Amino acid sequence: MTNTLGVAVVGAGYWGPNLARNFQYSRHWRLETICDLDIERASALAARLGGTAVTPSLDEVLADPSIDAIAIATPARTHWAIAMAAIAAGKHVVVEKPLADSSERAQAMVAAARDAGVVLMTDHTYCYTPAVLKMRELIEAGDLGDILYIDSVRINLGIVQPDVDVFWDLAPHDLSIMDFLLPGGLQPLSVTAVGADPLGTGKSCVGHLSMTLPNGAIGHAHVNWLSPTKIRQMVIGGSKRTVVWDDLNPQQRVSVYDRGVDLATQALDHVERNSTLISYRLGDTWAPALQEREALDAMVEDFAQAIRTGSRPRTDGHAGLRVLSVLEAARESLAARDDTLMTFGAQRRAEQSREPVAS
Repeated sequence: MTNTLGVAVVGAGYWGPNLARNFQYSRHWRLETICDLDIERASALAARLGGTAVTPSLDEVLADPSIDAIAIATPARTHWAIAMAAIAAGKHVVVEKPLADSSERAQAMVAAARDAGVVLMTDHTYCYTPAVLKMRELIEAGDLGDILYIDSVRINLGIVQPDVDVFWDLAPHDLSIMDFLLPGGLQPLSVTAVGADPLGTGKSCVGHLSMTLPNGAIGHAHVNWLSPTKIRQMVIGGSKRTVVWDDLNPQQRVSVYDRGVDLATQALDHVERNSTLISYRLGDTWAPALQEREALDAMVEDFAQAIRTGSRPRTDGHAGLRVLSVLEAARESLAARDDTLMTFGAQRRAEQSREPVAS
């Protein structure tokens, strides 16, 4: 097709092959190059996809006029440098989560893309799944009413990552979904994180992240690398209805419950005393029909649409920045908690030994 866009995938490790496959078979794209320092790994991936150019040189990719965009699937600490070089070369950029390793760098990426007039997009894949799109449709239609809480669980027996903790590895998925679903995006008033490292890895392997949301709502994410069972669920409670998403149930990924608690206030004995009446609503439950489509296929199509028309991609750089800001707030909360625990531990040891605590 002469009207396709050329793309290079940078990184042929864990996520790169998924991106490369979807670009290769998309009617909107031409997979021009796979770039990886491990040329054997890049060549093996290219062979599986029917053959395409491979190179270990990012400079070679950025100098190629046939390449309109690059997809970055490398460790988070490298995202900023690669993306900034690509933007400077006039390339459109999509970056796997998280957008960068700090909000300061992410802000620089967003500003550079704006100034260069290129598209910067975050690969928040779940925001392109039919289930999440249906949940957003229900919220926008007012079927759930006011959002009261969002509770997510993402646990499995996973790989302890060498460079990030469980929050930075797993929570971006759930945070990106919340950001996509909530009107105005994910902008919590406060963030609290509690993590545990029972294996002594030097990083949190189990974690709970709680957020105070506007209008009194609460958001919570439970992430865990150590669970023998795999769970991918989210419950979104509204004043009218509740929706439950179970990503591991292909027969019924989304369920809507017309059940909940209703509160009403009444006057007692015609004096200025009020009593709250609690009633339980027990209505129907139904499962909306979903048209299955691979999320990455929809993501690469949205990327092409944004480049061609100038439209805003569904998960642009600002969405990536909002998620990153929550992750950084969680990191600060963990650090503050560690300081508090160290102080408490020192006090306890001093009490037990009857020695004063050094100020």
